[in-house]
Amino acid sequence: MDTAIRQNLNEWTASRIATATRAGNLTCEAVTRACLEHIAAREPAVEAWQHLDAEAALAHARALDRGAATRGPLFGVPFGVKDIIDTHDMPTEYGSPIHRGHRPGRDAACVALMRKAGGVLLGKTVTTEFANLHPGKTHNPHDPARTPGGSSSGSAAAVGDRMVPLALGTQTTASTIRPASFCGIVGYRPTWVAM
Repeated sequence: MDTAIRQNLNEWTASRIATATRAGNLTCEAVTRACLEHIAAREPAVEAWQHLDAEAALAHARALDRGAATRGPLFGVPFGVKDIIDTHDMPTEYGSPIHRGHRPGRDAACVALMRKAGGVLLGKTVTTEFANLHPGKTHNPHDPARTPGGSSSGSAAAVGDRMVPLALGTQTTASTIRPASFCGIVGYRPTWVAM
């Protein structure tokens, strides 16, 4: 892979990454490393991350490259998770100082499914306190003087700044779609369907 392509792996879409990694044309470690390098350069200005675990992410990416898991639909795709969603191996602090250092016993179902699909979790993104009123530290990646939006602000800013191609958020009152629109990305909430 030429140097120009390697330099912008953090800008690739999730589907492009997964297609290349599953085909063996790109290593999971290379794309994870590219995202982490971009985060290191941009995080001081954007502040999208509450907790980042670069070593664990790289170790997981290397394990995927060695064939330690099936090549699922998100094989090697780096992602972030809003700090309101439980992860067993990282703090889940709900954006609140009263939960500082809290470690849930298991992953939320959405995180477990992303990992099972081959995704590489880089860390937890900033949320408003309890996904509600008190804003987090995150800045809009396109204009730091402007708001990144609501409670999923860290996830939206991380994707908007090309730190990761995917991030999970939550939505009660436009908490995903507003920050997505403010940060210039697509955000959606699936509709609940009664069966």
